[in-house]
Amino acid sequence: MLLSAAIGANGQTGGTQSLLNHTAPEFVRRDLAGRSMSLARLKGKIVLLNFWATWCAPCQIEMPMFACWQRHYGPQGLAVVGISMDDDVAPVRTVMRKLRIDYPVAMGDAALGRRYGDVLALPSTLLIDRNGIVRAEFEGEADLSKIEAALKNLLAGR
Repeated sequence: MLLSAAIGANGQTGGTQSLLNHTAPEFVRRDLAGRSMSLARLKGKIVLLNFWATWCAPCQIEMPMFACWQRHYGPQGLAVVGISMDDDVAPVRTVMRKLRIDYPVAMGDAALGRRYGDVLALPSTLLIDRNGIVRAEFEGEADLSKIEAALKNLLAGR
């Protein structure tokens, strides 16, 4: 497996290399539908970037809520992006269908994980402001109400 299944404490953490208040590293990937996906193209939106895997139970709890938030907050400028850290795309497609995930998901790898502060525990979620700056980091099994509160603050310009 690419990453350990260790789950961090609730709340904000920084992994081993926090990106908090730094520019989010650019990436270009193809999502599972074959469309090009770039962080630069999302400038001007609030981005919820979620690193996850099919074997991660807390990931599968969060993802349907992220899909709900995309539908609810999307008109206010939210863009949810998933990065699967699985080795094979087939189980990723299965989980996405099962959970009815309709936001874009791309396959990640160890190099992308390193660029994002050494993603060691899953899920790992970053909130990126409209200017591309990481404003919140959540590692492991996080409190969804804390993520949503931080998201609402960013959408409101705070």
